[in-house]
Amino acid sequence: MIPRTLYNQDHEAFRDAARRFIEGEIVPHHARWEEQGHVDREIWNKAGAAGLLCTSMPEQYGGAGVDLLYSAVYMEEQARVGATGVGFFLHSEIVAPYILHHGSDYLKSTYLPKMATGEMVGAIAMTEPGAGSDLQGIKTSAVRDGDDYILNGSKTFITNGWLSDLVIVVAKTDPTAGSKGISLFVVDTTMPGFSKGKRLHKMGMSAQDTSELFFDNVRVPARNLLGEEGRGFYYLMKELPWERLQIAVTGIAAAQAALDWTIAYTKERKAFGKAIGDFQTVAHKLAEMKTEIAVGQVFVDRCLELMAAGKLDAETASMAKYNISDLQFSVMDRCVQLFGGYGYMHEYPIARAWADARVQRIYGGTNEIMKELISRTL
Repeated sequence: MIPRTLYNQDHEAFRDAARRFIEGEIVPHHARWEEQGHVDREIWNKAGAAGLLCTSMPEQYGGAGVDLLYSAVYMEEQARVGATGVGFFLHSEIVAPYILHHGSDYLKSTYLPKMATGEMVGAIAMTEPGAGSDLQGIKTSAVRDGDDYILNGSKTFITNGWLSDLVIVVAKTDPTAGSKGISLFVVDTTMPGFSKGKRLHKMGMSAQDTSELFFDNVRVPARNLLGEEGRGFYYLMKELPWERLQIAVTGIAAAQAALDWTIAYTKERKAFGKAIGDFQTVAHKLAEMKTEIAVGQVFVDRCLELMAAGKLDAETASMAKYNISDLQFSVMDRCVQLFGGYGYMHEYPIARAWADARVQRIYGGTNEIMKELISRTL
């Protein structure tokens, strides 16, 4: 295998700590969480106490002030065991950075320390029943009324929505201004008029709480406007490359885990008097996947280097997101086939991983949208 040069000794020490936490606090409970449709709320507090939330955030707000590669290490470790239920990545490396990069001193000091401890769980509400990848099509509105904005509308498919304590809401402040009429708001879920709809039952990622959110004349203080009015679309576009790279990071790690499980299975499973891994057709399929994953890992590592240096552009992030999520699902599908009938049984990790992988090609912007964004640079 090609040696990875991305991480240093400190990163690997953090990996050991993350792995111990995941294997001790997440893996033993994950099957139960899949049955109940969400993780236990206390796992957030435990992760905060262990220093695993918002690690890249400055120390003054409760983070560890380390580089983004520490977060990538944790993503890899959680993907390695198929623990798709815990929405730490979105909380720590999507929601928190929006507040850190674009929020006022008030918003940062009020919410970020509570996110670092797990006292508050964060979500971001973009998607609506009639608007997905086309964010300019959203209908949720925010109308200025004195020192407040009146928020009305609904959102769906919101990760961490069921357990959320704060939500960054994408809303139209000027319906006539297109992308320049979109603004972001930090909404505390205790605000009157905010409500959570049903917890959605998904094909995969069953332990990850995903829900509908509703806003009925929610009075949001103007100080909870994130950044400037009308700049929301710009902020979203600025933060999306890192979000899309995170999908690639978890995707390549999950693909490697699936291959490892399959190699072990094909060495143990016998047919016609020998291990099925000794049949050329099986060995060649494993060789193909090993090569594809190795190539993908090099690209993801290079993207992480660019991201850590502040140089990852939207085009490259889109390439990583679509290519690796396609590869991930392709690997999962081939691995299920090699497991035979057992690959279709839910108690086998590969079956759950196959179902979990399908959404990677949809969220964060569908892969069709990724190709459209890339094509505009030709």
